This record gives sequence, C-alpha cells and structure tokens, in this order.
Amino acid sequence: MTVYYVNSVTGSDSNNGTGESSAFATLAAVEALRLNPGDSVLLAAGSVFNEQFDLKYSGSVSAPITIGSYGIGEAPVIRSSNDGIHGSKASNIVIENIKIADTGANAIYAGNVSNWTVRNVEVSNTGLAGKPGSVSFQSSQNITIENSSLTGVHSDGIWMDKVKGVTLVNNTVTNSLGSAADAIQLNDSSNILVKDNHLEQTETNSAKGVLVLIRAQNALVEGNTLVGGGFGLSAQAGTNIAIHDNDISGYGGYSWSYGIGLGDQGNAINYDISGNYLHGGVYGVLISAIGNPAYIRENIVIHDNVFDDLSSSALKVDKPASGSFYDNIIDSAVSTLTMPATIAAQNTFSIGESKTIEQAQAELDSAAGSATGDTQVSSPAPVAAVPAATQKIVAVHDSLKITEDTGSAFHGNLLENDKASNGTILLRRFGDSAVDKYGLTLTGKYGVIHVERDGDYSYTVDAAKLAGLSGKVSESFLYKISDGASHIDADSLSVSINVDTFHSSQSSHMLS
Repeated sequence: MTVYYVNSVTGSDSNNGTGESSAFATLAAVEALRLNPGDSVLLAAGSVFNEQFDLKYSGSVSAPITIGSYGIGEAPVIRSSNDGIHGSKASNIVIENIKIADTGANAIYAGNVSNWTVRNVEVSNTGLAGKPGSVSFQSSQNITIENSSLTGVHSDGIWMDKVKGVTLVNNTVTNSLGSAADAIQLNDSSNILVKDNHLEQTETNSAKGVLVLIRAQNALVEGNTLVGGGFGLSAQAGTNIAIHDNDISGYGGYSWSYGIGLGDQGNAINYDISGNYLHGGVYGVLISAIGNPAYIRENIVIHDNVFDDLSSSALKVDKPASGSFYDNIIDSAVSTLTMPATIAAQNTFSIGESKTIEQAQAELDSAAGSATGDTQVSSPAPVAAVPAATQKIVAVHDSLKITEDTGSAFHGNLLENDKASNGTILLRRFGDSAVDKYGLTLTGKYGVIHVERDGDYSYTVDAAKLAGLSGKVSESFLYKISDGASHIDADSLSVSINVDTFHSSQSSHMLS
C-alpha cells in the first residue's frame, strides 16, 4: 500500500512521488504507474492540475484506491478541457477532499464500475465545452456520493443510468444549467437512497425540475429539501418507491407544475408518499401522463403530508390509478382534489378525511393550552400523528419553563426523551420547515429558537415582546421525527414564560 504525493507547485515528474519532498508535479505521472489495492494518491493543497485524471486500475473492497489531498490551505483543484476524473472498469475507488472546476465535460465520469465513493468533493462550473458537466455513472454498481457540493454544473448535477445501488446523502446541488438540466436525474436504477440533500434550482436557465427518478426500483427519498424548478420530485415510473419527510417548495412556471409527480414513462407500483411538506407551488401530488399510455398506476398511498400555499389542488389524478389519499393537512385556501368524473367513476382511488391547517392548529393549541394552563399559544402548521398503539416510534412532549432572565439562551434537546424500536431517531421537521444540515432558526411569538439535526435547541427570549405583559405566556413548536424506516411521529415543544418573575430578575440584574 503506497502513498503517492502530487504537488503542481513544488513537485517534479522526475521524482518517485512517494514523499512530500519527492512529489510528482502532474497527474500524468500517476497515470504512468500501476496503482494497486490500498494505494493512495494525495494532491497538495493549493495545487491546480490542468489535465484529465484517468483511473485505470481497481482497488479491492477492503482496500480501495483513494484519491485525496494533503497539506494546509485551499483544496487542490482539477481542471481539464475534457473530464475532470475519468474511469472505465476501475472499481473500488474513493475520491475525497478535492475540487473539480471549469472542465469541458464531466466533473467525474465512470462506466462499468463498482464501489465508488465520492465524498467532500466540490464541483463548480463544469461542462463548458457543450458536453454534460455532471458527476456521472453508467452501467455500474454501489455508487455513493456524500457531503459534496455541486453548483453551476452544465446539464444535470448528478446523473446516473443503469446503476444498481445508489446512495446520495447530505449533498448540496444548486443551479444546474441547461434547458434540460435537473439537480439530480437517475434513470433505470435500483436500490436507491436519496437522503438529507439540499437541491435547489432557483437561479438557473433550466426549464425542468429538481429531482428525477425514471423507472426506479426500490427507492427511498427522505429528508431532502427541494427548492425551485418547474417541478420538485418527478418519480414518474418505478416500483416500491417511498417518498418521506421532504420539504418541497418554490416550484412553478407551468400550469401542471407539481411537488411530486408520477404516472408517466412507465408503470408506477407501490408508492408511499408521506410526511412531506409541499408548499409554494401549483399542484401538490400529480398522478398523470402525457397522452393515454397503457401504464399501470397501482397502490399509490398518500398520507400525513402538509399542503400549503398552492395555486391548484393538493392532489390531481387524471389518469386511471388505484390508491388512497388520507390524513393529510391542507391549507383551507387550497382545494383538495382535481379528478375528472370519468376517473372518479372508476372508484379505484379513495379520498379519505383530511384536516385544514387551521383545524390542526386549533387541536395543537388546545392540547398545549390544556397541558400548561395557558391560553396564549403560537405554533406552526402541524402534521397529523399516528395513533400511539401502532407506533414503532414515539415522540414525547417537551417543555421549557422560563422563570428568570439569565442573560443568555435556554438550551435543551428534543430527542432525548423520544423512543424508537430500532434505536434510530432523526429530527425531520421543526415547525413547518425541514431541518437540514445547517440546522433551522425560527422566530416565535416571544423569542427566537435554533434547532440542530441532533435535537439540540437554544431559545432566546425577546424581552421587547414581553413588555407590558404579565402573568404567564407560552408558545408551542411542533416537531416531527422518523426512525429512518418509514415510521414517523410528531409532538411539540412548549415554551412557558413567567413574565412577572422574568421582569423581576431583569430588575435585579440592573440593580446589581
């Protein structure tokens, strides 16, 4: 297992490359070597390489070949008139802690490979020669992209075709460019996890959307934030598709724009769409198709979602489909359903009871008021909880009681008293927003609260909002948790403030 060093500033290709003081100068010098399982190629911080890096050899599952960086300073950059990194039939590869920018074609392209991991890689302004600038994988297996950022990519940010085993976790993909560009597009792939990513198409010339799954098999899309685009999530065809706990907003531009759409480009069978917050768009969930293709749309279950600020209905079904829509929360200004009479007459898609946001809000306010004895309660739009008897995950009510002005924020953790049968508890939403990797800050009625993904929170009282008040006041923030296995629950954090003792402690601080 050999470590090779490459430094574009101080290196020389006449060196042996095996030490920092004897580093190569170019990637071409590394390509001339036969890399073995467990070898590492480390690029010096601050280096710039104006060449394509071809990976020709494979590592092993237990000893992959690693492309990384060393030293202190800016991450090394690969620039190229063609691909940044190119691999064909080279498997068991790790690429980490580098930048790829200003390439003529793909940032990374690999075909007929297996077991690649791309982590903590920054990609920008790729695809300048009219070719796709994506991070691309084709006809491959077990591809992971995590903790990476892609911006200004010409064509789809991440593009995969015929990949078995896709894991996309905690990435940021913004403003993919081109008339047909999406943040992510996965074609004819299977065993897919798309989780905790921030995907945004708000400042782009693309006429398309954010996340596309075409003919996917066994996919879980969970905990992502999708913003902008002509549509949010297009899962047009597939089998066993779970779409849970995503925040999808800001999509529009077309009369048909949707937050989640399916039913076109193939059969759609066994979809569970739950716990999502769809807002600031046209339709919520759209089950449709162009023309009248003989596709099957079967067992589409849509429940426990929140639909808010939509210009059309929460659900539109205008092609034959079977499934159900129930226990959702819908803004009173948003119609529940668009369904032609011919489709309704087939009686295969049931529409159950839903609540308005106002009704759900009133229930939460009532529950919070009963628990604290207060009447002044403020909280964001809630999501309906599953009855406790059927739950494999249980969110337990949290409370913060404030009796004095300490001069600093008040801290706690939302998750420490919650329980899940599999031991995994994930904070998905706080208030009416998804909690992403940066946490979430909300302004409440009496203070400002910041929440991290691990449940830690800090609440800072806004003393100006307590001026002229007396007695006790309170506000409540709903939060939602998941066990990562499609089970969800919701409860709330109640903040109670004794205004009189708070003012008294302020006076004492001023006197002291």
